[in-house]
Amino acid sequence: MSTRIKSPTTTPAMPTPATTTRRSFVGAVGAVLVACGSSDSDAKDPEQTPTPSGSDGTQAPAGGDSAPVTEGQPLGVAAESGDEAPQPTALQSEGTPGGTKPAPAPATASTPGSCTLYPEQTEGPYYVDGNLVRADIREGKPGTPLTLDLQVLSANGCAPLANAAVDIWQCDAVGVYSGYQGQLGGLDTRGAVFLRGTQLTGADGRVQFQTVYPGWYPGRTTHIHFKVHLSGNREATSQLYFAEELNREVYATAPYASHGQKDTTNTADLFARGAPLLAVSRSSQGYAASMTITVAG
Repeated sequence: MSTRIKSPTTTPAMPTPATTTRRSFVGAVGAVLVACGSSDSDAKDPEQTPTPSGSDGTQAPAGGDSAPVTEGQPLGVAAESGDEAPQPTALQSEGTPGGTKPAPAPATASTPGSCTLYPEQTEGPYYVDGNLVRADIREGKPGTPLTLDLQVLSANGCAPLANAAVDIWQCDAVGVYSGYQGQLGGLDTRGAVFLRGTQLTGADGRVQFQTVYPGWYPGRTTHIHFKVHLSGNREATSQLYFAEELNREVYATAPYASHGQKDTTNTADLFARGAPLLAVSRSSQGYAASMTITVAG
């Protein structure tokens, strides 16, 4: 892929609406699809038109301490009314990142969560279509280490999709994206590519990234963007979310604590309401998160 960075402005242009060349990616969360597909010009979309600011925004209270968690114990329990439970996947039993992985179990319709079509959501204004094939996207950025395991399946028989390019991109611990001007605090990150990368799925449909737990910025809950490039010009685009209990726990630690607790919950977020949550467990380095992403076709 040739490098393409959208022309940055202090108010990034809205992404081009999905066309017939983009893989139909009908999700199980109807409200999310309605919100993303709406043509109502009056709808407010903080992801499309972020407001650069030097302020951290209104900080929400921590909401109480989280219960202690031991290594390997699943996290990501839905903490709010309206949050969907984490999606169970075979990836949860793979152990500490970097260790030997057992052969994946065949994906079948009886595997919980594996054949549920994932909801398509907005690309947002900060996508970079670049030649960044790499597993470690941190580039020295501070933050709690996060290993992200994704498995891409076809809804046609729940078969793993091999050789699909999976892009992920996210903000850093203080809510800043690489590659654009007009970031929080007036930062100009053009030319930087931190916390962006692409991996090709193996025969089992899986990719793994080494990143850091994402921070937040005003108007959005914690999320990681992803795009799955399929055959031809077809692609599937959406976002990954974390449970509120885990967000509060991470944001109480350095370097996130200086930015405070986020100002938008999962249920208040325009896109995240009712969306599936990553299955997360504690690893020896930080956290390990996983999700099965099933696309139509």
